[in-house]
Order: sequence, then C-alpha cells, then structure tokens
Amino acid sequence: MNDRAHTLSAGNWPSWVAPSLVAGKTTSLSELRTAGNWIFWLENRPEEKGRGVVVGRSPDGIIHDLTPVETDVGSRVHEYGGGAWDVRLNGETPSIAFSDRRKGGLWYVEDGQLDCWCPAGNMPENRYADITFDPVGASVFCVQESHSIGKAEAAIIHVNSAGQKTVLVHGADFYAAPRPSPDGHFLTWFSWDDPEMPWTATRLDVAVLQRATMELGVPHQLGGQTPCSIIEPRWADSATLYATSDISGCWAPIRFQWIGGEWTATMLPDARAEIGLPHWVFSQRTMTPLPDGCLLALGIRHGLNHVLRFDGHIWEELLLGAPVNVPERLADGRLAWIDAPSEAPPAIAVGLPETGFERFRESVILPPGITGEDIAAPQPLTFPTTNGVEAHALFYPPSRSSSSLRPDEKPPLVVMAHGGPTGRANPGFAFKVQWWTSRGFAVLDVNYRGSTGFGRAYREALDGEWGVADVEDCLAGVRAVVERDLVDPSRCVIRGSSAGGLTVLAALAQSDLFAAGTSLYGVTDLRALAAETHKFEARYLDRLIGPYPQDEAVYLERSPVTQAQSISVPVLFLHGGADNVVPLAQAQAMCTKLEHSELHVYPEEGHGFRTSSSIEDSLTRELAFYRKVLDLS
Repeated sequence: MNDRAHTLSAGNWPSWVAPSLVAGKTTSLSELRTAGNWIFWLENRPEEKGRGVVVGRSPDGIIHDLTPVETDVGSRVHEYGGGAWDVRLNGETPSIAFSDRRKGGLWYVEDGQLDCWCPAGNMPENRYADITFDPVGASVFCVQESHSIGKAEAAIIHVNSAGQKTVLVHGADFYAAPRPSPDGHFLTWFSWDDPEMPWTATRLDVAVLQRATMELGVPHQLGGQTPCSIIEPRWADSATLYATSDISGCWAPIRFQWIGGEWTATMLPDARAEIGLPHWVFSQRTMTPLPDGCLLALGIRHGLNHVLRFDGHIWEELLLGAPVNVPERLADGRLAWIDAPSEAPPAIAVGLPETGFERFRESVILPPGITGEDIAAPQPLTFPTTNGVEAHALFYPPSRSSSSLRPDEKPPLVVMAHGGPTGRANPGFAFKVQWWTSRGFAVLDVNYRGSTGFGRAYREALDGEWGVADVEDCLAGVRAVVERDLVDPSRCVIRGSSAGGLTVLAALAQSDLFAAGTSLYGVTDLRALAAETHKFEARYLDRLIGPYPQDEAVYLERSPVTQAQSISVPVLFLHGGADNVVPLAQAQAMCTKLEHSELHVYPEEGHGFRTSSSIEDSLTRELAFYRKVLDLS
C-alpha cells in the first residue's frame, strides 16, 4: 500500500476491474499443443459469443487463426467437452481435425480449405471428442457419443478422410483418451462404467491394432485388478507408456514398458505432489515424456501448482512460471505452456528454466498503471474442521494501490465454493477473485473435503457427505479468518456455481454466518438432479449421497429446496435458460420458496455463461446485490 492511497470504505473503492474488461476482452486459453516449433492452443472469445478458435504461432513468431470464422471448435460430449481438436504438421503446414460445437460433426482444415469428414446427423446425433491423429494415414481416432432415443452410447472409433467410420471399442458406459503409439502398432484408452466416475475407478487398456482389417486384438488391462483411477495415458515411445494412477493414495505417474512380449509396470518414486486432475473434460495433460527419457509433470502441493522433472532416479522442481498445464516440448528443446501466475492474466509462455521465458498472447491486457499492488495474491490456509481433520483454502486480502480501508474497518468477506464438487480452487489469476478484492472485499476460496490436489483420502472424504462436510469446511474457514482478525464477521457472503450452489444454499440454511448468498446455476433439488441430469453425472450422486431411490430420504434431507424454510437472508439466483446439466427448473423451484430472493435468467446460456453480455450482467448484478444487502453506500 503506498502513501497516496485514499481511505475508502469497502465496496466503494474505484476498481480497475471494469465489467467490460472481464466480459468482453478476456479470452480463455486452453489445450496447448506443440508440433515442430509451432505452438498451438484453443481460444474461446466472449466477444464472438464464446466461439472456439484454434490458434497457432509459427516458428517465425507470427500468430495465426487456423480454423475458419464460420466454425466454433468445441464438443458437447459429456456436456463439458474438451479435446475437440488435434493438430499435426504436413511439412510446415498445420492440419487440424476438429468438432464443431454449433454445427456438430467432424471437420478437417488445412491451409484454409475446410472439409466435413462426418456430419453430425440427426437420429442418432453423433458428438466427437478426444480427437487424436492417426500416425499412419489421413485419419483420426476419437470418442463418439451417439444420442438417439434412450441413453447416449459411447465408443472409440477410427475415421478416415472419406468419412468412413470403424468402431474399435464399445460396450463400456464411457471412454476417453484413445491414443495410438507413435508407430501406430498399439492403441490405448481408458474407460469406466456406472456408477463409477473417472476419479473413482477406471480401466486402462492397450491392444494391438490390426491395420489390414482395422480391428483391435485382445485388450490387455494395464494397472492390475485393484480398483483405482488410472487416467491420462501418454506415449513416450512405441514401447513405453505413462499414465497417472491413484493406487498409492494420490494420482502419481506409472510407467508401462513392452518388454519381451509383455507389459511391465513401474510406479515412479513419490513426487510429494498430486500429479493428475479430475477427468471432467477430455485431453487434460499433467505429464510430458521427454526424448532424453525424463518426464515432466504438473504437481499440486498445498493447493498450488509446481513443475517437476523426473530424471529416471529423483524428482526435481523447475522454476518455470506458473503453468496450468504441463509444459510441452518444441523441436528445438524449448518448452511451451499456458502461464497463469496469481499476479498477471494467463498468457502463452515459451522458454527454459535456465534461460528464462517469454510471455505472449495474454488473455487480456490490463489497464495502464496496474501493478502487483493492485492484484490480490493467494495465501494458502489450513484450518481445523469437524471430525478432527483439517481443511484448506486460498485467502485473498483486498488489494488496490490507490485505496485503503478505514483504520477501524475490516473487509467484508466473499466465500467461494467451487463446483464439481470434485474440483479445486485454482490459484491462478482470476477476475472472479480480482473483481471483489479490487473493490475492498476479501475472498476465501475453499478447498473443502472432496477437493482434488490433496490425495484420494481427502477426495473421498465427501463420499456420502455432500451437503454436510463441504458446508462444515466453508463455515470452519470463515471462523478461521474471523479468529485471525482478517475480515468483518458481520459482513460475510457466500457464492458458488453448479455443485457449489448447493453448498451455498445449505450453508445459508445451516448457519447464521452469512448476510446473503448467490447461487450461479446451482443445484437445489437432488432428487430432480438424479432423475434429470445428463448421462455423465447420472450416477455421480450414488457416491456423494447414496444410491437412488433407495436413499431418497437422504436426498430430501440434503436438498436445499427442502431446507428453504431455514434460509432467512437474501439469495440471488443466476441461471441459464438452456442449462442441460442443472435445469432452470431447479432455481425456479427454490426461488419460489424463499421470502427474500431474486432470479435472473439468461435465456440462451447453458451450464456456465459464455457470452460477454451475460458475464457482464451477472457480475454487476451480483455486486449491486451485495452493496444493497451489506449497505455499502
């Protein structure tokens, strides 16, 4: 804080985080890939209604949009998508195979020429994800999700440039990560069946691909028979395959080698970090095999990301910015990644630990004069909660170089309950945090029991306890920062999206710590969710709550809609009219039961807000709501 800071009450600080900055000018960067000395990534652009564009930087440093303006790269497999594209080089010309979110179908583009390999179809409607080029020929492997009457059916398929499909694997409820070995001899993938989720128990298989008939040999199950989550297969060479498995208690790399006609497995030494992410979306990467036999990994310790390298004997930490994905190698040996430090917007980065790195293509350009004093950085907190265990959170103090609170004032607190609930509070720069801290609020982003990044036992601590343990941890987190004299206990609010919305409403019903709450497309009726939600999450609640309808009484007890009479503070509901994950009816039913509530619907939005107008309106509406409730005039 500098000597020129103006003393102003919380909620009245002149913020540098304008709604238009967040909504209309912030591009989402994801799914970084490399080929040769090209760097590729996916951009979602709010000013283009969230349109997905594959972008590449060529070796000469020039940045190119590589998918045509009439396309929208994305997938609706599992509703959450991911892995909707892959790229390879023909000489120095990128070729891209991709799924179109709006038109559907499987498409191919090279040098500006667009070709439809597979139309979406109508009955059944086919969706595609986890697209991977075949190293042999002009074709791809991918996951196909077919929607007709009844439950969606999944398969792994091979598609050539003529649009000819070959179903390679089917029968399981879900498939992911079809990955051919570099020589095209093997294909690996993982799968799971209801009622499991990909973070509870999966099966990793590998099989020989008979090229003459395009059929797979007998699959060999890697990883053994003990139930565990084994995900993210990645080839180092045609006889060495890595995956990450939580058989040891947290996600950690395991290596499989084809030796003497058999696959042998070796767990790598403990990296003292969790290396793996919950498979909500396709094509997440936390490991990169290197040509020298080393392995790069993205590890999570105490809620923070670390880059690690295994040299065949020991792990070492690399000082390499703040990647959100594991760095990928270029042909010249440099590494590229999406860099998301707490003090700057995400950007593409390229470089090496020993020589430093360059950041470019920032997701947003900050206003002139903004420094580190204007940006709140996360402070990891651990605090006691119920049953003698500890929970975790990231605390952000209010931050603005030109403003300070009155000497006798403590900041109001915005508590955040992340979605999932199998997910985590991300420590990277986020406007959802800076929006509040730049206005004089403190933020507590809670990694309640059930969050990832802390091992399997912590993740499973929410089993049977959703709506209980997560709420207890949010309340314990508030008490912890109050006891440390960091916030004003009379001015605490809580917000959460999707599964976090249930935590918000349950916390309001079960405590008097909060003056208000906001549910963004949040769950309010667990029975309706069990009956109406999409295939991917249809049995998710079996573990979090209990099997339905056998445990219907528990579903009723935990549903915020049946706890509505216990909520006396104002609640704001923000929901998409086209939400297929948590239907709008959930918010409508809850809103009618509350005396002090407001519901605003964004008719064309789904589960999460993508357009700039919706993002801007939701932020300003929520701020006005808290200013009124907390009397921040």
